Amino acid sequence: MNKMKGILCLVGLFSSGCIWSSSNELVLGPIPGVSQLYSYPNNCNEICFEAMSLEQTVAHYLDQSLQRDGYAGQVQVRLEDGLVKVRFPDAVPADYGARVMAFLEEGQAGLAAAHQLNDQHLWAYNWRFFLPHGMALENHRSVELLHFPPDDSLMQAQDYLKSKTTDRWAALLTLNGVPPEQTSAYQTIVDLAPVAAPANAGSKLSPTYTAFTPYVKGMIHQWSQTKQSAQSYPMVAFGQPVRQWLAQAYGQQFQYAGAATGKAFATLDLGALDVGGRSVAVLGANHPSQIWYAADPDEYGGDSVKADKIGIQVMGQDLVAACWQAGMGDNPAMDPAGELQQCQQRWPSGSAAVCEQFYQSIRRLNPSEAAERCQSAS
Repeated sequence: MNKMKGILCLVGLFSSGCIWSSSNELVLGPIPGVSQLYSYPNNCNEICFEAMSLEQTVAHYLDQSLQRDGYAGQVQVRLEDGLVKVRFPDAVPADYGARVMAFLEEGQAGLAAAHQLNDQHLWAYNWRFFLPHGMALENHRSVELLHFPPDDSLMQAQDYLKSKTTDRWAALLTLNGVPPEQTSAYQTIVDLAPVAAPANAGSKLSPTYTAFTPYVKGMIHQWSQTKQSAQSYPMVAFGQPVRQWLAQAYGQQFQYAGAATGKAFATLDLGALDVGGRSVAVLGANHPSQIWYAADPDEYGGDSVKADKIGIQVMGQDLVAACWQAGMGDNPAMDPAGELQQCQQRWPSGSAAVCEQFYQSIRRLNPSEAAERCQSAS
């Protein structure tokens, strides 16, 4: 995006030419382009689950971003001369609109890829294009790399951070010292596919990752950079497909132990990603929902003892990953390897502390029941 004397220049599907923006008033672009980028209407088929106008939809997501960035007030959105115009509260910094436009510009690359997939008949009827709206755009602490957003987040919640996956990881961050009201700042999500789809659509979506790679790389470049331009926020790569994509998409730009010998980037592996000359610390992690499958007795012929054992192992890995994310997000200048070692010491594999958290959060036992179960199993 080119910026000169208050002029925002956008090209492509979304807009063409340059549009003027004041410090607290912003022209997002033409109505059709904004509608596509905001997945409008969000949750309508023949009947809307919650009827919202385009103005209300844009305001809804921008207000989420303001709230998660710690700014009071609400935006005002109006349609005028075929354009969508936004006015921010006076307390919002003058450069906030530029952050919004930079995000939407990256979103154009994602939208272009979605149209390309549709032209190639690779787009499913029950998929919806869905950018990670509502994230903290300025005062976030870390980046999360995931697969795709569940369709409920768009069609029902209209909140990218409202799902079983994000709720579980927020709880793990809280266990590692992040106040509940601040967890959203750590969960700035970039999905390999900006597609709201049913939870079981992973295998069908994986072939689309290549098409979305320019969009994903653009988002990582933008959201990994701190206000100190030479420093980067930490990133957590959740799940085997994401970890595999990262190693393939960045090649030699991504360094981790075992890369030279072809060893896969695995859970609790630590890597360094070169993003525009900046080093981004990346930790491999399980997908937040993996534990529900790993701890399901039906996966082991009804063997609940085995399910608990594997579930506790996964819980330990998740607690360490969330600990690292919390610590590095709080202070990106820390040594990533040293922080990982401290987190492994805090949550030793197979320890009573890990065991009790598993039985409380996954088996839904109260603290005393969980402690008793862990003591009897030791």
